Amino acid sequence: MQADEIGHIIQLAIAPVFLLTGVGTNMLVLTNRLARIIDRSRYLEEQLESAEPLPSERVEQHRGELSILFRRAKKINRAILLSTSCALLICVVVAGLFIADALNLKLASIIAGMFVLAMISLTGSFVYLLREIWLATEFMNAQQSARFFKKGPK
Repeated sequence: MQADEIGHIIQLAIAPVFLLTGVGTNMLVLTNRLARIIDRSRYLEEQLESAEPLPSERVEQHRGELSILFRRAKKINRAILLSTSCALLICVVVAGLFIADALNLKLASIIAGMFVLAMISLTGSFVYLLREIWLATEFMNAQQSARFFKKGPK
């Protein structure tokens, strides 16, 4: 294999590598959101298990919030799974580009299929992220409305 051929392969692999960087950034956002959900869940569970009993109204609020947090965590976990799948598929695409070119194999349709699967996975990841954000925002709005109506307008 000549140096110019290797240069051509590297040129082909650059776009998927940049995509891989974006997927990594997406995974960082997802794992940070999951960490915040876990931290909040632990706090609420500590409050429920504390030595000082909480008023029943507060217990129900905490249990309701824990239920929402569990649903949010499931969505984020699915988004992480799909982002990880996307990243793995992109790695296979890059490796496939090198192997196909180095060995003169006709893998174009397989590589294209893997890339399409990667894009479908990434799209699914973004859909789950959006659903989790909607759920968090919906809960926040419900809490704010409850506070407003409980206290009344100022």
